[in-house]
Amino acid sequence: MRRSTGSIPAFVFPMQKNFHSRSETDTESLGRQLAEILPDRTVVSLIGTLGAGKTRLVRAVAEASGVAEYTVSSPTFVLVHQYEQGRRPIFHLDAYRIETDAEFQRLGTDEMFDTDGLVFVEWADRIPSSMPADRVEIHIRVLDNEERLFELNGIGLRYETLFVD
Repeated sequence: MRRSTGSIPAFVFPMQKNFHSRSETDTESLGRQLAEILPDRTVVSLIGTLGAGKTRLVRAVAEASGVAEYTVSSPTFVLVHQYEQGRRPIFHLDAYRIETDAEFQRLGTDEMFDTDGLVFVEWADRIPSSMPADRVEIHIRVLDNEERLFELNGIGLRYETLFVD
């Protein structure tokens, strides 16, 4: 399935796609593209070091979805942020301080994963068995001060044809 609106080109990746960001502007562009193509009920696992750009990417997706600019912040200390003011709900979770899968699930993740919106989980590599089988996984590699490599992986049958021409 391929979707595109306006001047934003369709972002297509067959199971895996790399996106090289040379600046925050490039990361924002990736976020806008993801906001257009990610279907409702998508869980996105975000994996990267501190300062890699996980929250920046979520902010770009949220703003492209209608969430007010600068509303999105890191959920490190509150663990979950929920944004309802866009065209669909967005849940933004941070698993950095989570120690067990049970602790993660007590946040109400089953209900969040079943919503019609998007769910972003930063530090998802800390709770891999809590992540749904079908998801989008994004590894962010810091290349330089502003450069990042985003490795986007569609995992599961749901995403096999979603990101291909």
